Amino acid sequence: MTFKIYTKTGDKGQTSLIGGTRVPKHHIRIETYGTVDELNSYIGLIRDQQIDENSRRILIEIQDRLFTIGSSLASDPEKSKIKIPDLKEEDITLLEKEMDKMDEVLPELRSFVLPGGHTTVSFCHIARCVCRRAERLTIHLSENDFVSDLVIKYLNRLSDYLFMLSRKLSQDLHAQEIPWKPRM
Repeated sequence: MTFKIYTKTGDKGQTSLIGGTRVPKHHIRIETYGTVDELNSYIGLIRDQQIDENSRRILIEIQDRLFTIGSSLASDPEKSKIKIPDLKEEDITLLEKEMDKMDEVLPELRSFVLPGGHTTVSFCHIARCVCRRAERLTIHLSENDFVSDLVIKYLNRLSDYLFMLSRKLSQDLHAQEIPWKPRM
């Protein structure tokens, strides 16, 4: 027996959460895990660039964690009995350790930097912005529904990691980091 990718069950603007609850496709929960999925795709785009093997390995780990977060966000906290993977505090610690390693070799940051300088760096900045949007949506969702604190914490730390990665890749790729100089 083969399964088709299309089910036709969403043709009227509804979709199912894990647990069976039907919600409109514009529901904040759908918007939230859809944004996490978008973020995961951008991280895949960064991973496909000419980057060092350690960064590629960490990005694969991050993509796995984003699937974990997506599963959590796609579950109805009231009705789902299905066991889904959990985030762990060490997932956040990994991001922090990687940022600390990058910070040791990067020049001190004295101002905001303009996104860009190299396509790969720009992809990091886009992913960082999408990550911040996912974080905002997750916080909004948490105002009315259960969301693990670790999910919010992970997304917050991940956006910081993506910024640090953009700086590291700027250095690795010999791209110019242009500081923002506000007009006064």
